Order: sequence, then C-alpha cells, then structure tokens
Amino acid sequence: MASGLYSVVIGANDHRKLAAFWAKVLGYENADADDAVALEPPRETEPALEFVPVPDSKDRKNRLHLDLRPDDQLAQVERLIGLGARRADVGQSDDVTWVVLADPEGNELCVLRARDDADQERPCPLALSAIGIDCAEPRRLARFWAEVLGWRIVFEDDDEVALEPPDRAGPELLFLQVPEPTIGKNRLHLDLNPDDQDAEVGRLEGLGGRRVDVGQGDEATWVVLADPEGNEFCVLTPR
Repeated sequence: MASGLYSVVIGANDHRKLAAFWAKVLGYENADADDAVALEPPRETEPALEFVPVPDSKDRKNRLHLDLRPDDQLAQVERLIGLGARRADVGQSDDVTWVVLADPEGNELCVLRARDDADQERPCPLALSAIGIDCAEPRRLARFWAEVLGWRIVFEDDDEVALEPPDRAGPELLFLQVPEPTIGKNRLHLDLNPDDQDAEVGRLEGLGGRRVDVGQGDEATWVVLADPEGNEFCVLTPR
C-alpha cells in the first residue's frame, strides 16, 4: 500500500522564527516541540510543515519549493513582503504569471495567479497549492513518486509533470526540469507516513529508492531514503 505524504520538512538556522513566519503566511496552527516546530494545516488530508534546526546556512537554490495559490496575487505578495519575504530572481522570465519570493532564510516560494471560480474548495487567502521539485528527468521522477504515493499524473511534457493526490485532497507535486544536478543535502524534504515501515522501505527500495546517511544516527525511528535523483525523504513509523 502506498505511503501518505505526512509533512514537508524545512531545515532552518532559526527554526522557531521561520515557523512563525510561515504560520502567518498560511494561517496554520503552531505545535512547538523541543527540537522542531510543526505547523498543522486546517485539513488532515494536507501535509504539515515541520521546521528543524540545522547549522548550515542556505548557499544555493533549493531543489524543493512551495507554490502558494492566493485569492489576490498582488495583495498577498505585498502581505508576504511585509512579513519578511523578499523578491527573488531564479532566472524566471518577465512574462511568467507567478511571483518568486524568498522567505527570511532565503527559501524560494512562488505566489501563483489568483484562484479561479473552479478552485474554491480551500476558502482562505493563501493556500499551499503545490510542492515543486527540480529534477533532470521529470517524467522518470514523477513516475517513481506516483508509485510511492499512489497519486496520478494529471499533466506531463518534457519540462514539467504534475501529480495529483486522490480526490484533489491537498497540494500537487510538480516535477520541473532543470539542468543543474542535485548537490549535497536538500534543505527541504518530504516525510512519508506508511502503514508498515519495514514493508514500505522494502517496497520503495524495489521502486528505485536507496538508503542514505544524513547523520540521523542509529537511534532514529525514521528511515532516510533518496529518490532516483538523490532527493532525500524519510519513512516514518506509522502515525
């Protein structure tokens, strides 16, 4: 059985400060802990955001980023800048319909065009619409993740592939073609919630995942894997 997408984990130098920023951005509830801060979304079908402390500062463009869907693009961009975000240039052209910002620690995010009348199931000013993943081969990586999560491909071309969760209950995964390879440990990663951890790790290894050591130690209750392009993700104990 496929795993569920449990959370998006974001490494931060000041994880409590960054969590407070994102709580204001999305209106999520804050669940503080000693070593991490989790922001709980209003719907259980959506992933949480978890902020964990890391010593290293961000030194390159992230491979993963969050896409946000607003009710009013200009107003939400101005609101986020007021909260501490800044405009960022990642090579986007002048005619794109989204606005690229960076959060207070430099993590890129996109504010998309405003919702249309057909997208009203999340009646909030700003919603997590998608998780973007940079990759060399979008079709190959999307097929891996479709098997991991049991999601379906709803759009694909050479440059972009979109995966949608069942019943559209939560953000999409967008696989975006970029020429740069994965270098070092990602600052953002996905946590998965399985029914059976050992069985799921075996299944994911059979799909092309591999175990990796990111310094988690022998006492960690989660298993760290990497997808076929080297993006780390964690398989948790069942929740």
